[in-house]
Amino acid sequence: MADDVETTTFTIESESGDEDEVTLPAGLVDLVADGDQSPAETVGDVALLSFASRAHHVVHHGQGADEDLEAQEARAMELFEERFGVTFAEATGHHH
Repeated sequence: MADDVETTTFTIESESGDEDEVTLPAGLVDLVADGDQSPAETVGDVALLSFASRAHHVVHHGQGADEDLEAQEARAMELFEERFGVTFAEATGHHH
């Protein structure tokens, strides 16, 4: 049954030219899309949300984050707010 599920592949490329691909179930991408956003925008949103969530977890719930890691997390939160128009805490309901 899982073999019958349509997939879509996205290419991720960094500024330095590194490249990777990720293949996802197309219906899952549609499911998490916000309104009429494109599939690429949806994957971008999920990627930023995932990185912000992971950074938050490591800094606030992990074992001893250093100053550099805290700065990385702070920048991720700024980028999150720029993209989504709300803070990570507002979006997730997770306040400290």
